[in-house]
Amino acid sequence: MSSSHSAPQATALDVVSTASEPVPARLLLDVKGLTVVFGGKEAVAGVDFHVAAGEKVALVGESGSGKTVTALSLLRLLHDAEVRGQVQLAGDEGVRNLLALPEPALRAVRGREISMIFQEPMTALNPLYTVGEQIMEVLQLKLGVPRAEAQARAVALLSDTGIAQPEQKVWAYPHQLSGGQRQRAMIAMALACQPKLLLADEPTTALDVAVRCQILDLLDTLQQRRGMAVLMITHDLNLVRRFASRVIVMERGRIVEQGPVAEVFSAPRHPYTRSLIDSQPVRDVLDADPVAAPLLSAQGLRVIYPVPVPGVRGWFRRGEFVAVQGADFAIPPGHTLGVIGESGSGKSTLALAALGLLPSSGELCFDGQAWSGDRLRDRALRRRIQVVFQDPFSSLSPRLTVEEIVGEGLTIHHPSLSNADRLDKVREALEAVGLGEAQFPGLLQRYPHEFSGGQRQRLAIARALIVEPAIIVLDEPTSALDVTIQKQVLQLLQRLQRERRLSYLLITHDVDVIRAMAHEVLVMQAGVIVEAGPVGQVLDQPTHSYTRTLVHTAA
Repeated sequence: MSSSHSAPQATALDVVSTASEPVPARLLLDVKGLTVVFGGKEAVAGVDFHVAAGEKVALVGESGSGKTVTALSLLRLLHDAEVRGQVQLAGDEGVRNLLALPEPALRAVRGREISMIFQEPMTALNPLYTVGEQIMEVLQLKLGVPRAEAQARAVALLSDTGIAQPEQKVWAYPHQLSGGQRQRAMIAMALACQPKLLLADEPTTALDVAVRCQILDLLDTLQQRRGMAVLMITHDLNLVRRFASRVIVMERGRIVEQGPVAEVFSAPRHPYTRSLIDSQPVRDVLDADPVAAPLLSAQGLRVIYPVPVPGVRGWFRRGEFVAVQGADFAIPPGHTLGVIGESGSGKSTLALAALGLLPSSGELCFDGQAWSGDRLRDRALRRRIQVVFQDPFSSLSPRLTVEEIVGEGLTIHHPSLSNADRLDKVREALEAVGLGEAQFPGLLQRYPHEFSGGQRQRLAIARALIVEPAIIVLDEPTSALDVTIQKQVLQLLQRLQRERRLSYLLITHDVDVIRAMAHEVLVMQAGVIVEAGPVGQVLDQPTHSYTRTLVHTAA
């Protein structure tokens, strides 16, 4: 593909993009030969695609495929990047090449004709201003709306996006809202000026499956009501199936396939597209021993958090919030217990209590012993129960090398080991998770930022394995990973379980991960286990309405 074109003509939007995909008559956006270069390296290489007025298009690919860079380059939001090609936008003023517009003219397009929802609302929203103030700012700057009218419109926009009590929430700061509410507030801000095209960059990635579907339904409703086009950037193929009419697949900065969703998903032509579609987690676990004594068990487990009491009464006593109420479970050797539920359901609190990191009441035993709360007395237990966290980038110290990160547990639990023996065990743990010095020269002296997300999660697993635990708590171990990398990490965990007879306490909101990994499952809602049993029984024949909702929204 060519990386440059001659100056666009008024009829440029009537061309045909490919033989298999005729360009719609009411074309809104036509991208030709878009090339983005950072420091001499092409991140996006001559891509061509279009979006029709009122159309829902998904741009899919793994991390590093160039999909977010492509979206940001449409509005020239990239710093230190060379952008070439044509981004032609049809509007009341005719056809304009956005890459050739002067900055004042482009600022008029941003927000008014093309708006964007960013991936993480907590970082995209200003923490120093209420969400209402941020929506009002858009209306005042872009449309010149008086403050009183802007405030009324902000309340109406929050109401349109389904936020309860919008009159009160308009004065809430981002940290005072839930993840779903923050995403709704960002959607309200993006729609404030009624744009013709909405760029939605992974708008549901950080959300639970039920909230994810709510946001998706909301976008669908608003898109139809306002008649706007949506370009959805995502790696979630289930989301694409539910939302988009057409899909564009990117790999390493190039478009490898595009077409109607039903056609591409049923008969993908490119190997990369097929690999994405075939990346659903696969179940490959051994049946657990039904008579083995449990390694970790709980009866009537209860976890509370103190909360302030308003008024004068708060001077003398504190209230309590029950995060986990009366939980019962048992995990035998070689067994995976899955815990599923939305944010706030208590599943992560349950995991922290199992790790002895939160005080709890009721009975909680690990290998016949209870957590004492004394650091030295509990050290022997801690060696046998390890944890792998959700985000490998934040859970690995950026200041430590691979050798220091993976070997840290040996320093604590086996301080008498010689340096040579310690180094051998570090290499063995890394080899066990598929990271070797032959593949990664200088591996032991590298830092976490030098690895991909999947490789960093392998480092986190190696750190847990090196002290030879009996059980590993997996707190959303794949939610931050692309689908193909997720499948690889799950296969690694399954292999390690078979080889080492490891037990897992798996915390997740992903029903597909539970199906692939778990022997039994607990379904948690508002701190209470509402359903429990063998994974096939619970997921295929759920008896509780909440479980049915989770299974249905994941389908």
